[in-house]
Amino acid sequence: MTRLSVNINKIATLRNARGGNIPNVLKVAIDCQKYGAEGITVHPRPDERHIRFQDVHDIKPIITTEFNIEGYPSESFIQLVLSILPHQVTLVPDPPSALTSNAGWDTIKNKDFLKKVVYVFKTNGIRTSIFVDPNPEIVKHAADTGTDRIELYTEPYATDFGINPTRAIEPFINAAQEAKQMGLGLNAGHDLNLENLHFFSKNIPNLLEVSIGHALIADALYLGLENTIQMYLKQIR
Repeated sequence: MTRLSVNINKIATLRNARGGNIPNVLKVAIDCQKYGAEGITVHPRPDERHIRFQDVHDIKPIITTEFNIEGYPSESFIQLVLSILPHQVTLVPDPPSALTSNAGWDTIKNKDFLKKVVYVFKTNGIRTSIFVDPNPEIVKHAADTGTDRIELYTEPYATDFGINPTRAIEPFINAAQEAKQMGLGLNAGHDLNLENLHFFSKNIPNLLEVSIGHALIADALYLGLENTIQMYLKQIR
């Protein structure tokens, strides 16, 4: 069964825009789990423009499902993750100035670097996932790093879904099949929403987890958080 992990970065963005503690990031994390989310995802960036490093420390004790921390493996990020020991860490290749994730790792070019980082996390009992484009060759080389899982970068699918869903999902099916062959667990995320999620989940074999933030939080403004989480869960069941 595919799990839904809710990325709460946008809640922190809204809080930071005004200062203070409204909306309360910790309460939202608790409520997301209460309403059915099977994981909480955060992506702390060096400038702390949404999730702050202190938020990550504060959130850890209230997690009753799974805690996923994603980010670029700088020295400060690695130390943060090791101090928290989440269930999963997702490695993304974003430079500090990136607005949002916009590509996966080149696992051929960066293989030695990723091997070292994955080793550090796995020896500390943290499941690792590497953010990658839907390219079977990239997936194949991701397995050489020792990672437990990959997360497929799904923005290209979301962009093309309204034009030709079958064509949009084809490279993701191929990447998923390669992941299975290489013994890798499979996650996915970025721009998945209520319109495209069901088609994606029913066509991608062995999909373990989807991480969704921006669209889900935006939908919650109209539909309410509890109702929105239930609607997303229905798309992957």
